[in-house]
Amino acid sequence: MPNNQATACAYSNIAFIKYWGNRDHALRLPANPSLSMNLGGLFTRTTVRFSADLTADRALVDDQAMQGNSLARISAHLDYARRLAGSALSAEVISHNNFPAGAGIASSASAFAALSLAAAAALDLKLTEAELSAYARRGSGSAARSVPNGFVVWHMGTDHASSYAESIAPAEHWQLTDLVAIISTEHKATGSTEGHQLADSSPLQAARVATAPARFEDCVQAVLARDFERLARVVEHDSDMMHAVMQTSTPPLLYWLPPTVAIMRRVRQLRAEGVGVCYTIDAGANVHCICLPNALERVRAELHAISGVLEVRAAQVGGAAWLEG
Repeated sequence: MPNNQATACAYSNIAFIKYWGNRDHALRLPANPSLSMNLGGLFTRTTVRFSADLTADRALVDDQAMQGNSLARISAHLDYARRLAGSALSAEVISHNNFPAGAGIASSASAFAALSLAAAAALDLKLTEAELSAYARRGSGSAARSVPNGFVVWHMGTDHASSYAESIAPAEHWQLTDLVAIISTEHKATGSTEGHQLADSSPLQAARVATAPARFEDCVQAVLARDFERLARVVEHDSDMMHAVMQTSTPPLLYWLPPTVAIMRRVRQLRAEGVGVCYTIDAGANVHCICLPNALERVRAELHAISGVLEVRAAQVGGAAWLEG
């Protein structure tokens, strides 16, 4: 085999228009289109090595050996690449995140994007960016968005090949910064995969999905025009709608903690005062505060002043996933 080992990196991403709920859980075909921004500096680095010396797949994530369902999910993802390559070799996966995993900063997005790129390269598969994005989607839906560059849209599609993400603007298109207010580094009691399966149990999900395409188009235009006021309105509204679905699912999912709400309230107050900031929250307690350059230091100071904020991480707009070496 020409390449039996490869190392790839991918940035996490933050969704401006959220992905929550699937039309097909096995393929992770989303219930609505979404739009995101890659988070430069917050990444997963993954090495995949296929070898005849291995009798079974094994994986080390942040220095912890994966077992049970976690390992099975990685093996199932590698199986797709193995089928494409006609390979029966087992693999060793070594992966590291440089930010808290499982805490609402889309660690599965960067993880499966990096895993997909590394596995494809190690098996010498010549996948297009769209094919690679679709492959990453099978492991974690939001991973589809961590493959392309900068500001990214994920097309719903109707099957595996047509549900992929692509860039609508490169990282340098708009100088935004995501200040991530870390409130909790604990793994979520209910992960996103399980949460997606609960989405349809909320009576609000149908309304969220029906109105998502209009918000998606509004957000695309806001990004392309670099219209922050327009972006802020639609991003906060979409985030609130997703969490309303979560909180009215059966069983309900309440990811917010008291500091989460305090940040949301303060961000809205700041924007009313003319500060260029808006919030969005993934499936977790941590709050992503999207800032214009002239708002950055003011917002950072305001976040540090809120009780319960453990740390504030800054991420510029990030580029596409990449291979090392």
